[in-house]
Amino acid sequence: MKSLFLRKTKTDDTAPGASNAPGNWLILVLTLPLSNAEARMKILRTLESMGAGVLREGTYVMPDVPVHRESVERLANYVGEVGGTADLIYTRAAREQQEQRFRALFDRRARYQDIRKNVDALKAGFGISDPTAIGRVLQRQRAELEALSATDYFPGPGRAEVLAMIEETERAVQGLMFPSEGTDAKPVKGARRKHFQRTWATRQPLWADRLASAWLIRRFIDVEATMVWLAKTEEAPAGAVSYGYEGADFSNSSTRLTYEQLIAYFKLDRNEALVRIGALTRALETGDASVIEARGVETMLQGARHRAKNDHELLRESEKTFDLLYETYLQPVTARLTS
Repeated sequence: MKSLFLRKTKTDDTAPGASNAPGNWLILVLTLPLSNAEARMKILRTLESMGAGVLREGTYVMPDVPVHRESVERLANYVGEVGGTADLIYTRAAREQQEQRFRALFDRRARYQDIRKNVDALKAGFGISDPTAIGRVLQRQRAELEALSATDYFPGPGRAEVLAMIEETERAVQGLMFPSEGTDAKPVKGARRKHFQRTWATRQPLWADRLASAWLIRRFIDVEATMVWLAKTEEAPAGAVSYGYEGADFSNSSTRLTYEQLIAYFKLDRNEALVRIGALTRALETGDASVIEARGVETMLQGARHRAKNDHELLRESEKTFDLLYETYLQPVTARLTS
């Protein structure tokens, strides 16, 4: 949760640096309002989001740099406004041992090590787990690293080492998702006639590419399709068209997702709205934050997953999101701006 009391500022203002020279400190002594549970929770969450060190119950410490001073002063004012008390002390450590004690409150090495262990565990799943599933968990580890780095006020080598490990793993996952031996599909004349009233099979778990591909099939390729969801090692039924996994009739190439392969093969890539949904799907699968809509669509698909009791329901719920995206993308830009 982002705090109401924090503001972004230049990096030079947010970090006191790795020097061992004594620094200035902010000590905040709080008495929280007993009758306002919502305010208490907001105050505690703000302190947590700042990465404040806890000297003892009700006493917090932060390095005294401009952004922290502003944030802590605003928080202290808020505490008073909601019925608590806040004493803010500007100080320096009295001796070297106290300085080191303060700094030890901001030692993030154990948390960096936890991220390292989690990434190592993901690498153990190469060749076993779905690479897109590995990629999604890896995205969360990167986000956790970024959040941790924001409160690492006395950085050591831990952050750089874990970041390098994550980037190396991301490259490996990218290679698994887009195999170099995979070839791009070519458009085929009359392909839709040959793929009408067919059984279409993909593997679980369903996520962005498989869901978008299933939506595309049911809306634009085979409106009378029968959809089948396969377990991890289950083979597609005889005569079925398989998609979305290694060895399927339609799967990722070195440059395309399965969805992109389908729109190319069935000559749907002249439809700008479908192409844009392909870009969005790629962003969801690879964690590309440059596509603005991706975060919101990810939330919608996660909501569909929580609501659905099975994969058929998940597809029906997800199709609503893709239908709305298609209608939005289909409109000319000027129409969207004036509507």
